[in-house]
Amino acid sequence: MNTNELVELGIGEGDALRLAKDLMATWALAGVNPKTFRAEIEAVVGNPSAFEADAERGGLARALIAGAKYRRAQPAPWKQWGAGLEQEAIAQMRRASQLPVSVAGALMPDAHVGYGLPIGGVLATEGSVIPYAVGVDIACRMKMTVLDLPVRDLERRRDKLVRAIEDETRFGIGARFKVHREHEVMDADWSVSPITRQNKDRAASQLGTSGSGNHFVEFGVFTNPEPIGELPAGEHVALLSHSGSRGTGAAVCDHYSKLAMRLRSDLPKEMRQLSWLDLDSAEGQEYWAAMELMGQYASANHALIHRHIAQHLGLEVRLDVENHHNFAWKERHRIDGVERDLVVHRKGATPASAGVLGIIPGSMASPGFLVRGRGNPESLNSASHGAGRVMSRTKAAATFDWKTVGRELKESGVDLLSAGLDEVPGVYKDIHQVMAAQTDLVEVLGRFDPKLVKMAPHGERPED
Repeated sequence: MNTNELVELGIGEGDALRLAKDLMATWALAGVNPKTFRAEIEAVVGNPSAFEADAERGGLARALIAGAKYRRAQPAPWKQWGAGLEQEAIAQMRRASQLPVSVAGALMPDAHVGYGLPIGGVLATEGSVIPYAVGVDIACRMKMTVLDLPVRDLERRRDKLVRAIEDETRFGIGARFKVHREHEVMDADWSVSPITRQNKDRAASQLGTSGSGNHFVEFGVFTNPEPIGELPAGEHVALLSHSGSRGTGAAVCDHYSKLAMRLRSDLPKEMRQLSWLDLDSAEGQEYWAAMELMGQYASANHALIHRHIAQHLGLEVRLDVENHHNFAWKERHRIDGVERDLVVHRKGATPASAGVLGIIPGSMASPGFLVRGRGNPESLNSASHGAGRVMSRTKAAATFDWKTVGRELKESGVDLLSAGLDEVPGVYKDIHQVMAAQTDLVEVLGRFDPKLVKMAPHGERPED
């Protein structure tokens, strides 16, 4: 019997899984017929209390009893989009579906391994919120504005476009403005959590900045075959940005994920990063308020980047679209024929309710797409948030070199101002394959092709 078969029998990963494998190894050495293994394991799983004192099977039985407190009798239903996903990402989704608070889930075609819940994971829970299922960069988002600039000016006015990006935002972990940008978000109640209160000045200094990791600001060509609102069909210059709630959002995640893990210290080791906060608890309410504030703050960051760049260039905005991921929403969904009020976590996944507009980016050398949600209930009205990584940052640094990457970017017509070697196109999945895997989740309305790209310089620690 392999790992998947043991998990399907109801043995949670961790101590119980290890003990089950040890038990089968012992039997094999003793010459026991392997054909009996399944029945023997099923007997312990079916009634572990009957085997607690058994000299041979007692360890497995006790591990199953200890873990049952934090596992549903049957995993919550979830569906996967896309093929060839990392096995550990699938295992993370499977573990999340076993939580007693879990109700339903989905795994997007750009999924890869994350903390607790995989990136690309969607998880609906009842009466609870999981900080690590929201993510480290709370409310990370995409924003695209179409500007009234002729496409030919991407080359003719290149220097002015570069200056606009470099003057009107900042990149890097500690990036900040000496003269703070102004936005009404700083008039909100920052005392909702001790973490937001302590970090208010830091947040004020980082308003309008872009951070590091996979965060970017870029100009490109947006093509829409059909009119979108008042924007006529055709090719247009657009500004696209990706970043989140900066250092304050990371501090909120760090504090409340650790708090949740302390409160759930008896969770099995392999599920610790899925520790949750009850929404009717003081801790849960405090985290929720801080998360909501970080959503407003991340939106303000993008609003300032786009506003200041447009003003710097003296341009008008013709279309404005944004969406976010790494967040939790209170939503109503029909599960098994019953309408239920749920908390839907979308970690590296975006809302895709019927008619909702969103942006799904590719890489610095591949297109992104403006999409309209189809409202697929099996995905909990969700879609992917991008192409998704295919390799770690460490492997990327050892695999690629700037000479080769530079040649690829030139062939793609991309002018790269700065970026890390761990963010080059080869570290991402084929965005066209990702989009093909979710045609039942979103409808494509337009395509964005990056032309002038800026990210944090190589060597910056990622914060995405």
